[in-house]
Amino acid sequence: MVAQAIMLGIIAGIGILDSRIFGVLMLERPLVTGFLVGLVLGDVQQGVLIGAQLELIWMGIAGIGAATPPDVVTGGVLGTAFAILSGQGAEVALVLAVPIAVLAQSLGVLVRIINTYFMHKADKFALKADFRGVTLMMWIPPILFFLSVFIPTFLAIILGAEQVKNLIEAVPETILGGLKVAGNLLPVVGFALLMDMLFSKKMAVFFFLGFLAASYTSLDITAIALFGACIAVVIYIVINNNNGNQGHQEKESYNNLTEGEIDFE
Repeated sequence: MVAQAIMLGIIAGIGILDSRIFGVLMLERPLVTGFLVGLVLGDVQQGVLIGAQLELIWMGIAGIGAATPPDVVTGGVLGTAFAILSGQGAEVALVLAVPIAVLAQSLGVLVRIINTYFMHKADKFALKADFRGVTLMMWIPPILFFLSVFIPTFLAIILGAEQVKNLIEAVPETILGGLKVAGNLLPVVGFALLMDMLFSKKMAVFFFLGFLAASYTSLDITAIALFGACIAVVIYIVINNNNGNQGHQEKESYNNLTEGEIDFE
């Protein structure tokens, strides 16, 4: 268990550093961390399924300005790990991951506050042309971010896995069933957040077209998405052809006006 806890802590640490020193490789997304957690705990299929469910919840979450979103890395790793270790499935992961992410958010805010000190120190080293000091100040914040998720993840797996399993087993079936229903509703919140940013009147017809296709046909989501991609390509081709024809007509009109077909003789 200690080795698994260390590996899960490293997965969380790599995820939190994704958008900080690795660029944006999507390593922090629940679908990726779920796969890695399942790989470590010996249940890849369950890890991917749980990661996909958590992705539906958090796909619309983004850090805007100074606002700090819930820590999807810690929530995703621990939620998936506890669900696999307890054997209760994706419903329990949905219930556990959200409060864990919200609690870990506070720790992320604390790390950001501490990092402001090193930012000012880097400014002072830069005024002195002390490049070694600037480099050191640049590396300390990522290390703190790594530790801010590694330590809680490691301790939670070491100290909390068996307790969480016992707690879940002790919960009455009626309460656990209600939590599962609530967990199934959480992906709707994720879609609502995403639609709040992307939804427009011009694109509404395509949303309802997909909704009707999913409701009244036997097609799965993948097939509907492929049909949607084909429709998008067709619309793109039609629009380009129309723009090309319009541009050609304007060019001919311009040529007629400049060169003209009027005989002045």
